[in-house]
Amino acid sequence: MMVGRMPARVRAAYQAEMRAARTTTHAEARWRHLERAHILSQPWPWPHTANHIAMFTLAVRQRDRREAFGQVIRIVVAAPGSALGRYPEGNTGRARVGLTQPMPVPDDLAAVLRTV
Repeated sequence: MMVGRMPARVRAAYQAEMRAARTTTHAEARWRHLERAHILSQPWPWPHTANHIAMFTLAVRQRDRREAFGQVIRIVVAAPGSALGRYPEGNTGRARVGLTQPMPVPDDLAAVLRTV
């Protein structure tokens, strides 16, 4: 359980992914950056919730009802799950992935998270 401040190295990587998601013009790249930011944010309640809010916003912009609904559920459970240390490591946060399904963490993100 890692409630508290996100370490600087993780925060920098998280912010870089969120910035890339906001600035890229390709929808799939936007999702990929949000998914990577999600993996980094899971242990911390506020960044984790903020990531799901960004995913919800993108789903609404794309008129993807299934994804938007899935993100609403995830917005509700993100902070408590993080605070309690109950989140599936590596999960990308998308609605097409089960809420409790762990997934492999990409090597570069695992290296960043190991610094915690």
